[in-house]
Amino acid sequence: MRGSSRLGILLCYSAYNSASAAITTPPVAAIARRPRTRASFVVQSFSTAPRSVVVTPATIPSSFSSSSSSSRFSSSLTMAKKRGDSNAAASPPDGGGMDGNRRNRNRRNRRLVLHWFRGSDLRLHDNPALRRSIDLYRKGGSGKGKGGRDDDDDDDDDDAGALLLPVFVFDTTRTYGSDIPSTTSSSSFSTTNSSIKCGARRAKFAIEAVDDLRRNLENAGSGLIVGVGRTEDVLSDIARRWIASSSSTPPADADRHDGKMGGGIMRVDVICQEEVCSEELEVEGAVRTELIGAMRGDGGRGEVHLETVWGSTMYDPNDLPFDGGVHGIPDTFTPFRTRVEESCTIGLPLDSPDMDARLPKLPEYYFARDDLVDVGDDDGTRRASSNFMPTLADLGYSSDDVEAASFVDDRSAMPSNYRGGETFALARVKEYIWDKDLLRVYFDTRNGMIGPDYSTKFAPWLAYGNVSPRYIARECRRYEDSRVKNKSTYWVVFELLWRDYFKFFAKKHGDRIFRLGGTIAASPSSSSDGGGGRRKWGMDPRKIRAWKDGMTGYPLVDANMRELAATGFMSNRGRQNVCSFLAIDMNMDWRYGAAHFEEHLLDYDVHSNWGNWCSGAGMTGGRLNRFNIVKQSKDYDFGGDYVRLWCPELANVPDKYVHEPWAMSEALMEECGVKIGPGRDYPSPIVDPGIIPKIMADDGRARRGGRVGRGRGREWGKEGGKGGGRGDNGGHNTNRGRGQQRDMKSLKTGSYNFDSKYV
Repeated sequence: MRGSSRLGILLCYSAYNSASAAITTPPVAAIARRPRTRASFVVQSFSTAPRSVVVTPATIPSSFSSSSSSSRFSSSLTMAKKRGDSNAAASPPDGGGMDGNRRNRNRRNRRLVLHWFRGSDLRLHDNPALRRSIDLYRKGGSGKGKGGRDDDDDDDDDDAGALLLPVFVFDTTRTYGSDIPSTTSSSSFSTTNSSIKCGARRAKFAIEAVDDLRRNLENAGSGLIVGVGRTEDVLSDIARRWIASSSSTPPADADRHDGKMGGGIMRVDVICQEEVCSEELEVEGAVRTELIGAMRGDGGRGEVHLETVWGSTMYDPNDLPFDGGVHGIPDTFTPFRTRVEESCTIGLPLDSPDMDARLPKLPEYYFARDDLVDVGDDDGTRRASSNFMPTLADLGYSSDDVEAASFVDDRSAMPSNYRGGETFALARVKEYIWDKDLLRVYFDTRNGMIGPDYSTKFAPWLAYGNVSPRYIARECRRYEDSRVKNKSTYWVVFELLWRDYFKFFAKKHGDRIFRLGGTIAASPSSSSDGGGGRRKWGMDPRKIRAWKDGMTGYPLVDANMRELAATGFMSNRGRQNVCSFLAIDMNMDWRYGAAHFEEHLLDYDVHSNWGNWCSGAGMTGGRLNRFNIVKQSKDYDFGGDYVRLWCPELANVPDKYVHEPWAMSEALMEECGVKIGPGRDYPSPIVDPGIIPKIMADDGRARRGGRVGRGRGREWGKEGGKGGGRGDNGGHNTNRGRGQQRDMKSLKTGSYNFDSKYV
């Protein structure tokens, strides 16, 4: 399970086992770890400089290293150019040889580079981890030099001794499927939480994104091996086949094998994007362990290296102007924003490979084979292939799930032609910023709730890494230079900064963001609940179900929850309100809300989601903000259009009562054709509207903060969700109420800068 704070979802929302091996490493910082019962956790260095972690169990005649590379992003991407057919000629699994192999048979130190796409990095442009994989491929069997780079650049022919295999795994043991819970810990929350980790609608978006990634890789000269099953099993199986197959059919020349594995493969490098939360770190450990096992077969002496590369934020964590780097960031956003905007610059996005600088070709074996490679369960359901793409049914979703995920509600705020993938992400950026010229009015329209254009809707693509935040920031700067610069053009980058903040916040606080007591608990208790501070939280299944189903009796809350269930999306304004209502007005364990968002949001991102929920519940310190639901409804849905759209029972209720229908008399209800109350057309309020939640009176932060109920609050992980306005053209916000007028006066424009002049 995971979460969200700044109840915002700008560009926001976005698999895990562990190694049992002796680890020798420099001092390490605490990791972000979520509670789980399966598997222990692997310590991962948070140092931004590449480091090696050597595992040397007595029973494993291999070594591996793990490093994390967060060096400053460079501004150009140099891809490997095709050199004959050397890569395609590599020995395929199962001993099928090709004539081109013979020239490489005597080459030592051959390297197998597995580029592991993890799910939040599904793009070619501005992908530092992919750049690193290309570099390793080009340098072939060379060793690592300073900073995780290879020093021997003079061997221009080394790539003939290397293989680069891009891989993505749909992990049906940790993420995908209708029976994967959002948490596996043994806490009371876990045993009563009914949410799953990834709903079918989001899984469909993921399949589309991976399919688009494969097409783009093929267009760049390579391809993508797609697997289904446990991540470590798929990756180790691919490596094992390359290691073992060539030695099973030894060539005539005796020195071909030379005591080394895989006809000369002496090293397997796994390169992937760096992540910070515990489940992601656990799966890294499991991958290491399984690959070591693959390398030790046949008496091999090969090495396994797993290297992670930072590449998911606008700002490089190495550049943060705080003592202790990420671990020294403030626990509130404003001082973080001020220091970063004053001191840091955004690196230029890396280019995608083009016709003059192509990716290395995927070995022909993976194109030629039509059958699927079994990766361990003996029934053919776990597979990996370059021409296979799973369906939702393949991932374990029911026919009802598949039908629901395929249904397109015409009330949806998402663009009508949206699909997962880099191609569609870049098209949406172009459409919103350049074609429709909506960037200039974003600040004015961002708090709307109806239509595709009140906000950017970049969030789902950002969550899956289909578009880079640095790319969006650069487009905003280009727009400012060529068209207009104003508060709106800055505000999209401001939303991206919120996204950065929550990833850094998750790295700093680790599993505390997943615990009931959040980051203000007395200690990071070993209990997965982590305590709830002074609050006595409720856990009423009936009330939680009413909140999920949009049956609380509060129209604004119900409309937003119904929109989420039907479309996988909810505006930023809606997210803030439904979070506040569940955690403060209803006083229910806030993690039920975070887990529900995890299941349903298209733009789910672990850091933004859980950080925002933890913060919205008041569990990160600072002022406790309660959103006055009725007031918010009147301010941001003045005419009741949004409420009526998603709560058709209230279609005939007069404007005066549409935000608080319980105030109508029985006679007026009869006239409007709607009955309010238990078992009637629309429910009575689940919480008495006339009672201020006890927590607001008991919590000293609420008293000090004052202005309870103003509800301006945070911007929830944003850009995936803000809006304001009708959405038809994005430029006219007829829904704007008094609340938005206050926002416009109080929120000040900041600034952002790049490393150097963009091209």
